[in-house]
Amino acid sequence: MKALIIDDERLARKELISLLGNYPKIEIVGEATNADDAREKISALQPELLFLDIQMPGQNGFELLESLDVVPRVIFTTAYDDYALKAFEVNALDYLLKPIRRERLDECIQKINDEESIEKSAPQDDGPKLGLHDRVFVKDGEKCWFVKLSDVRLFESDGNYIKVYFDTFKPMIHKSLNALDKKLDDRAFFRASRKHIINLSWVDGIESWFNGGLLVKMKGGEKVEVSRRQASKFKDMMSL
Repeated sequence: MKALIIDDERLARKELISLLGNYPKIEIVGEATNADDAREKISALQPELLFLDIQMPGQNGFELLESLDVVPRVIFTTAYDDYALKAFEVNALDYLLKPIRRERLDECIQKINDEESIEKSAPQDDGPKLGLHDRVFVKDGEKCWFVKLSDVRLFESDGNYIKVYFDTFKPMIHKSLNALDKKLDDRAFFRASRKHIINLSWVDGIESWFNGGLLVKMKGGEKVEVSRRQASKFKDMMSL
């Protein structure tokens, strides 16, 4: 598994690299010292795992994640345990408190192995677009989450923002629905109207609606209108 270490402290990076030398499954493909450096190396090296310091000069670790379209697995590393609760709120794979202990790193690597085994047994998405197997980082005020797109049932446009529906949450992100639509795999997500993109795997029922449109009932309870213009395409996709 390709890993990138992101930390502004050289000694902390070297210490972690030394510890990770005991795990041949983890390949360190690079180091980054700040968010800008990390973005460039994430784009160039395509790591599957980030060991990410939270407090760094300029943007912190959470702000870095917010700027990424696709988020790899993340293990936070920091000297400040005040961040522990927030790290788990965003559903990080794990959290390592500096100085890192070998026993805790063992636990982290085991979690990675467990998650990888689960994901290998799931259908994989092909192509450059974002599919159900990808993760996104969603931040709304002080709260933030890692979310698998398979868990997002609906995107709803609200002015210059998008409301993201998953679990019981509906956080807002500052993006346009048109821009998001271009990034999503259209085998998994469908542009129902100017205001909505739906996850096809979350469709629970379909009814005829006004003026040749359709009314889609989602498994989360939401009802979404499919415009007449999109209804024919939607019927073809759902094999109606």
